[in-house]
Amino acid sequence: MQRQSTLRNRLVRGLGAATAAVALAGGLTACGGDAKASGTASDKVTVGAVSNGAAQQAELSVPVVESLRAQLPKAVRDRGELVIGVGALPAGFPPLAYVGTDQKTLTGAEPDLGRLVAATLGLKPVVKNSTWENLFVGIDSGKVDVAFSNVTVTEERKKKYDFASYRQDNLAFEVLKESAWNFGGDYHNLAGKTVSVSKGTNQEKILLEWQKKLQSEGKDFEVKYFPDANSVYLALSGKKIDLSFGPNPSISYHITQTASGNSPTRNAGSFSGAGETLQGLIAATAKKDSGLAEPVAEAINHLVKNGQYAQLLTTWNLSNEAVTTSEVNPPGLPTTNS
Repeated sequence: MQRQSTLRNRLVRGLGAATAAVALAGGLTACGGDAKASGTASDKVTVGAVSNGAAQQAELSVPVVESLRAQLPKAVRDRGELVIGVGALPAGFPPLAYVGTDQKTLTGAEPDLGRLVAATLGLKPVVKNSTWENLFVGIDSGKVDVAFSNVTVTEERKKKYDFASYRQDNLAFEVLKESAWNFGGDYHNLAGKTVSVSKGTNQEKILLEWQKKLQSEGKDFEVKYFPDANSVYLALSGKKIDLSFGPNPSISYHITQTASGNSPTRNAGSFSGAGETLQGLIAATAKKDSGLAEPVAEAINHLVKNGQYAQLLTTWNLSNEAVTTSEVNPPGLPTTNS
């Protein structure tokens, strides 16, 4: 994802040393909690486990679809495992991928979807956690079959990898729940507001472009910067800012964390991370010509049709990023914007 480092930084919620400690030489390690839970292929998948209140845990029945299993490369089918890569070290990025409250299970919407796909294909899910950089090293070396790690499809990446899309790549506005303001897909609604955004991010670029357009029309809004997510929330709850603009998943997670507090927040509208002309997409990522993108996409589409995909996104408060179909190698961010 083009703003992945920023996303990781903004989504950290007190995971620190316990997560970093699982790093091994070579940069890839099976998460300790997964080794026991995923010892064999199973038609039972637990989603939303040990999530620190970010999700409601549920056990789903996911029977093998033999016609899809037959589409797998023979080597993967014979091995009986789907090695799932997640680039969540050192500190994780809730609600997408992070170490749960048991301090060992890799939880989050990304590994959960990987486990659902593996079950559909009749494979044992083996989840390997690494740094973002080593995630791609793992794919390149063949140590990872497919990554479920918030990777945005770009035309540059398509030269080296195959993709199976599964979520929209969106930005969003967070406001106090009591606020009546909504984005409505129109930057004109920002006029007169005070908005926080993180420096050097894709969302800052988009926000400043909107500001320039408004200024050319004789209108404006104020942009404010804060050192961390906690400072943003304090400013929002103290009404020093009206809105916060950031990655949709981080805002979805923060909404769950404020729900029982004195200043609950809500999502006031989203916008494609790719800008006005293209809907950005997050996709499962496999080595080019590995033969995995097609069966993974079909497995995701099966989960869409039987409602378990929607159940997963609802579990993690990410329904506003749902896609109707998983596409193989869909249009990605152009090289000029990736």
